[in-house]
Amino acid sequence: MNSFLDYCSAHRGWLLDFIEALVAIESPSDDPAAVNRCGAELASRLEALGGALTRVSSSTAHLRQGFHPRQGDGGQAGGQAGDHLRASFGHGPRQLLLLGHFDTVWPIGQLTKMPLRRAGGRLYGPGVFDMKAGIGLATLATRAVIDAGGLDGCQVVMLWTADEEVGSTTSRAPIEAEAQRSEAVLVFEPSLPGGALKTSRKGVGQFEMLVRGVSAHAGLDPGKGISAVRELARQIVAIDDLQDPARGVTVSVGVIAGGTRANVVPAEARAIIDARAVTRADAERLERTMKALAPHIEGATVSVTGGFDRPPLERTADVVRLFEQAQLVAKELGLTLEEGSAGGGSDGNFTAALGVPTLDGIGAVGDGAHALHEHVEIDALVPRAAVIAGLLARLSRR
Repeated sequence: MNSFLDYCSAHRGWLLDFIEALVAIESPSDDPAAVNRCGAELASRLEALGGALTRVSSSTAHLRQGFHPRQGDGGQAGGQAGDHLRASFGHGPRQLLLLGHFDTVWPIGQLTKMPLRRAGGRLYGPGVFDMKAGIGLATLATRAVIDAGGLDGCQVVMLWTADEEVGSTTSRAPIEAEAQRSEAVLVFEPSLPGGALKTSRKGVGQFEMLVRGVSAHAGLDPGKGISAVRELARQIVAIDDLQDPARGVTVSVGVIAGGTRANVVPAEARAIIDARAVTRADAERLERTMKALAPHIEGATVSVTGGFDRPPLERTADVVRLFEQAQLVAKELGLTLEEGSAGGGSDGNFTAALGVPTLDGIGAVGDGAHALHEHVEIDALVPRAAVIAGLLARLSRR
């Protein structure tokens, strides 16, 4: 294992150059041309290392790959995202999937406000932590294993997607298809604080509630009106009561709107609700409860649409075994590795829900995802890459 540490240390400059090249090309999810510019840079670097590359179009992937992009999961429609990239290394009937994304939340021009720079042992820049450094780590680790003569009878498939930050609408199908062909999935999202991996993620749902009442003049005929806003207020209290913090179930009414003028009894009101749960059973129970909510005021109507579009990544026995393999590799390198849970979802939620062992948060150590201080810890990059390389080597020998 120390040979991987030596190899990654010798390629530290290569790794930093790789990461900086990706960060220097801004790739906001809602700008397909910009995303594809970053994808072109990434593709050329993967091809230079011998990767067999496929560009998976968000609009035609189902025609060429047997994928069926989904619509309506809270992201962009097919054809409105950049191309996803699939790169395979090695040969054999067995497959390991390395998963992540190269789109970011930052708009074009953010580099002028958050310049790419090294300072105080950190590398700063938009998208560096979430999650372009993770792509660099995956690539160096794969290169290390290949150069050591690994991947015996096994291929490593990288799938880097272009729409994760906006819901993975067009990438979910190819993600699930690749996961079903894989023995394990490593997700290169950022680590938890201190470098801990993520063995559990909450499922994420979004619901929209539409309340209808009857409009009337608030002064002349208030009794003839049925206030949709009043009904919505009562619904919000009922929704809040669905929370169960001890079980990790949270519900948050994040957006409300209703009415037209102060002197009109409002005929319509809406709310958008965020919901999260640790287990699939709790997610399904919460979804059923949300859609069964009934009006409190006679004459009002309530309808609820939406649901959980990212199922939970549950801490199953298979996930724990995969983490323990990574932990053993770290120990052999003289490092410690911990695990934890996250309240937000990732594309790993999709793969774990299929029953494929999934280890998330194996990307860079740092801080500031979606924040102006976004950065990675430079000194943590080489040890992280070595752990990943050791884990890939161990998994490929099974």
